[in-house]
Amino acid sequence: MGPLLAPPGTGHVAAARAIRRRLDRLPVTSRMMVSAVAELPLPDEPAARALGRHLVRTGHDLTSVRVGLALLARLGEPADVPYVRDLGLLRGLTRPAVLALERLDPRAAALLRLACRTQGPVTAELVAALGSGDARAAAAAVIAEPLGLTDAGPGRARLIAEAADLAGLLRRDRTDPRLLLQAGRLLVRMADPRADRSEILHHRDAAEVYEAVVRRSCGLPPTVERAAVLLSLALDLDSGPSHLLPWREGQREQLLDALGALLTSPGWAALPDRADAAAPPGARHRAAWLRDATGRLFAARPAPPRLRIEVVAADPVERRPVETRFLIDGRPLVPEAFGRGPGHAPEHLLDSGDLVATGEPREVRLAEAWCTEGCCGALHVTVVREGDEVVWRDWRRPDRLPGGAVPPPLPAYRFDAAAYDAELARAVREDGWSWPARETARLLAAGLRRDPELPARWGARLLRVGLDTRDPYTTALWFRSAPGSPAGAADGRDEPPPFVWRLPDDGTDPRERAAAALRRLAEQDPREYAERRGGGH
Repeated sequence: MGPLLAPPGTGHVAAARAIRRRLDRLPVTSRMMVSAVAELPLPDEPAARALGRHLVRTGHDLTSVRVGLALLARLGEPADVPYVRDLGLLRGLTRPAVLALERLDPRAAALLRLACRTQGPVTAELVAALGSGDARAAAAAVIAEPLGLTDAGPGRARLIAEAADLAGLLRRDRTDPRLLLQAGRLLVRMADPRADRSEILHHRDAAEVYEAVVRRSCGLPPTVERAAVLLSLALDLDSGPSHLLPWREGQREQLLDALGALLTSPGWAALPDRADAAAPPGARHRAAWLRDATGRLFAARPAPPRLRIEVVAADPVERRPVETRFLIDGRPLVPEAFGRGPGHAPEHLLDSGDLVATGEPREVRLAEAWCTEGCCGALHVTVVREGDEVVWRDWRRPDRLPGGAVPPPLPAYRFDAAAYDAELARAVREDGWSWPARETARLLAAGLRRDPELPARWGARLLRVGLDTRDPYTTALWFRSAPGSPAGAADGRDEPPPFVWRLPDDGTDPRERAAAALRRLAEQDPREYAERRGGGH
């Protein structure tokens, strides 16, 4: 703390003392004060900068220092970075310090956030390596960083990329395939929709990193892991948030062409066929995903209609939700107009028939915030057929985009009705994104929509049909005893406990599996063979 206590210049000392006295008397929180300072007119910027520096370097209370940081967030210069960075390590000052550093030194901001958001020796070693100024140590730390499902979410991935200066590392080291693969994994993580914003769109160097990863991967030997990362990047470039990065004219299309040529070349296209038929379901699923997603993405297709609908399943290892993506006039709708979560699953939007346009207006929820609609909202649209057109209008979404920007109003989109119907039918028909357990669940749901009273004959109420929450290769049906039935609520509960009927994938054709399950539902009370939640039958 010694440098922070060094005597400042004599100017603005009296003003700073007066400000501190006034701040003490104001009945507002320091956060409210910082927000006000962010919007305050500053006619004399040099004076405001000097005042901010004085408050930062000599302030004795949180409010004064936070106000100083808010001024430096607007007017600070490189010389202020050491003071702001060190103050950010103190509890209560991290957020305003990060806001100031994001303009002054984005890498320092990422390092500070990385150091303060996560604890433990692994993070401490990573931060030390990334902040050492040693490019080799930084590259080694990035390569060694675990990026599994429980290790790094989208936000942490972006912090690592920015704190490491990932683009700079790739410029310095053009030969290490491990760094190239890890850079690709970081891009995939940043594009993950399971966050309150699209982190990939907030990474300043994303386009440069994409260029390096794609171009240099073309000279590397094919492996399943490398193919999975490159295919994931291609899917996001095509219809995900990465589509919206500030690309040079034609750059994104050229990268997609390069990925298509690589992944469909004989050596790479043969990778899925090498999967062992006796391998675990996860390995077989990944091989099938590589084959089917590559074929669908890079297949020759006519010029896309004004509305394009794509169902996208990510690398099974990622356990990302299968999402329905909409491109209007070639631009992905959900990340651009909403950005707080992925499009809903095809079961919700396509199998349900909700997007079928009729003369009766219907409101459809296209996407929901990852934290739930009740927390951060959703994207709704009204779908209606008007003569020979289908109209999407009367949009509902949060008032602000992630980051606080006020979005422009969404217009009413009009589509040729015949083209709309054809595109919707194509999207429903193409099911290469699915896998046996999920396909069994979809067929069961369709059968129960045709005969919704089937569970009721046993005094049961169907709650949900889908995948088991613990195992994506097991179909599950959830039931509850209907009110008034013999197996109704007991032990003083308002509702009886649910029952779960699990159907692990055993290699049977999904159509046969679903038909057999429906027959059993028709012939036998599901509570006799389903598992009572919490144990027992």
